[in-house]
Amino acid sequence: MTSTTTSSTSQQAHMHDAARPGLVLRQTASDRPGVAQPVPERDVPERPWGKILIAAAVLFVLLVSAWEISWRKFGVQPSYSGGNSAWAEQRRRINQGEEKALVIVGSSRVLFGIQLPVWQQVTGERPIQLALEGTSAMPVLEDLAADPQFTGRLIIGVAPDLFFTGFAYRSEAITYFHKESPSQRVGHWLSQQFLEPYFAFYDDDFALPTVLKREAWPKREGTQRPDPVRKLKVQDKDRNTTMWQKVETDASYQTMAQGIWASRFMGPPPPMLNTPEKAQKTVSKQIERAVSAVKKLQARGVQMVFVRMPSGGAYYAFEQKAFPRERTWEVLLQKTGVPGIHFEDHQQLQGYTTPEWSHLSASEARRFTAALAPLVVLAMQAQNNQTSPSVLAK
Repeated sequence: MTSTTTSSTSQQAHMHDAARPGLVLRQTASDRPGVAQPVPERDVPERPWGKILIAAAVLFVLLVSAWEISWRKFGVQPSYSGGNSAWAEQRRRINQGEEKALVIVGSSRVLFGIQLPVWQQVTGERPIQLALEGTSAMPVLEDLAADPQFTGRLIIGVAPDLFFTGFAYRSEAITYFHKESPSQRVGHWLSQQFLEPYFAFYDDDFALPTVLKREAWPKREGTQRPDPVRKLKVQDKDRNTTMWQKVETDASYQTMAQGIWASRFMGPPPPMLNTPEKAQKTVSKQIERAVSAVKKLQARGVQMVFVRMPSGGAYYAFEQKAFPRERTWEVLLQKTGVPGIHFEDHQQLQGYTTPEWSHLSASEARRFTAALAPLVVLAMQAQNNQTSPSVLAK
């Protein structure tokens, strides 16, 4: 009874709608029992699609050109990406015939401060650059220690606030290297060939979402939003990296960069460092990680040297207070048995300019590299001769 009543009601509704002029009715499945619902068809209206396509392409080119020009005026220049694919490409070289190469690991100080072309001029060898910004050397050191194919030599950069806390902002690059897909490799190759060498805006710091996020949006009461680190570097295809000239020559940009660093070390310490006991426990844990990795590498005959790069200003003062060398650097050398080069201990490594307190400028990095390279060669030779690391450091 209910079905019959429903059908009758539906038919009456259709008859009522059919009486409305200009209304086109579409039958539903209930109107055709046992018959499949047809696929709806919709005609594409006639439009000047060719002209629309041309107009869209012209608008796209104009907008991209305007974005590019605006950043060029800001002082940006094309540079190769420092992303995970670029790092993985260099890491892969070790497993593709360069297992005995000289490799640099650490954070951005050795990334900026050791210039590969200068090193090659001085020693005849161009190192593989595997340092990662904002990241302790430990994750990469442990990855190489776990790779039996690597039997080369290592320069290990020690930035105290990163190395002795284990902070690893970009440690995901290692996982990316081990899981990188063929399509990701192809995408990286295409980017290097057709985008990175030509477009200044093709940098994470100038991506539209990043720029919008940087705007001075109102903050909710009681919340903190630390300013992200801004663009500081220019990078070559093999990850040779120099300080962006604007950081050195633009006083306002330099001050901004210094303020970003200050916001990180002038506030309350993180929980792992907020008491002397916790701080010592954190430092000891990282040194033990280093000892474990070094033993594996030494068992394969890998030569190593720790390098403490220059820093300056308020950043250096913070490091002296929070990570005094007698409780960090000296203990690291003693427990690992690896030679160390500290910029404070060598006259030729002192007096360099660090515009934003943490990194050497481009010209200073070239001069510093020329001074550092012979010391590293000597340190590696001394390690072969079982010379005490404390002798080398002084």
